[in-house]
Amino acid sequence: MKFCKKYEEYMQAHDQKKLPGVGFKNLKKILKRCRSDMSSSQKLLVVDDSDDNNNNKSPGGCIHHCPVCDGTFFPSLTKEMSMVVGRFNECAQKVLDVHLASGFRKYFLWCNNKLQRNHGALIQEGKDLVGYAIINAIAMRKILKKYDKVHDSKQGQAFRSQVQSMHMEILQSPWLYELIAFHINLRERKGIMVKDSELFEGCGIIFNDGKPSLSCELSHAVKLEIDLTCSICLDTVFDPVCLTCGHIFCFMCACKSASVTIVDGLKASQPTAKCPLCREARVYHGSLHLDELNILLSRSCPEYWEERLQSERAERIRLTKEHWEAQSRAFLGI
Repeated sequence: MKFCKKYEEYMQAHDQKKLPGVGFKNLKKILKRCRSDMSSSQKLLVVDDSDDNNNNKSPGGCIHHCPVCDGTFFPSLTKEMSMVVGRFNECAQKVLDVHLASGFRKYFLWCNNKLQRNHGALIQEGKDLVGYAIINAIAMRKILKKYDKVHDSKQGQAFRSQVQSMHMEILQSPWLYELIAFHINLRERKGIMVKDSELFEGCGIIFNDGKPSLSCELSHAVKLEIDLTCSICLDTVFDPVCLTCGHIFCFMCACKSASVTIVDGLKASQPTAKCPLCREARVYHGSLHLDELNILLSRSCPEYWEERLQSERAERIRLTKEHWEAQSRAFLGI
């Protein structure tokens, strides 16, 4: 079965969830129209054998008035990808909020009828969202590959690199990392019978020279390798946070880098604060705590985790005391 048909069937099967998708069929029609225009243009070039006509060809082999090169293809794909990623993040956040809720938060969700679904339905929804991310990531790769083939260019690859730098690729979403960690945690949790899914069989924490990473082979075409070493303290990330640029750090390390206290948190950072790795600004305010990944790491390296927990606890108490002492002195004018 061709991927275009398979993609359409998948999106129709999940139509009740009103999930946006890549307009794969429409984008292929644009490329087909472009290809026919190019072939007719090439025939004219052969008949005329004119230098003027030859000069009108673009470097990518596409004619001057091609609707693709005039800005139809890439703007459409960008808009659709933005909608897909936005909807995926929203749905994943709802699933994990319900799963991790406790105390008053859990009661509040119950009152708002968000906990009426059983836990099995919640798990299945998480699996469906990961499947949704995978098939849309494959769709984007295939349509860009088709673009390069039609135009005999590398503009599709360049566009994909641009999308990654803009953090719009769905495989870069920290919510995807959280969903994967969520299902690995369920699979490894003792006393709870969870039917294993083929989707997550190739997922787990691996150690290379003592350095951990989250390795995920979600399909033959989608493989993820997420480094879990903090680039600031050069140790396994503890209480990990993911900045909007996609880099993962320990929470305390990120606070130091952003020049904020652990009491104020990363949302108190200045807009000029930059990521220590990529030097991108405005990345702290929208950072995400990776709670499920934190649980997974605590189970994967319990001895290290216990040792780090004790040292972090002492350090946090010290920093909190210093913060409130400074606040008290400022209030009293001392």
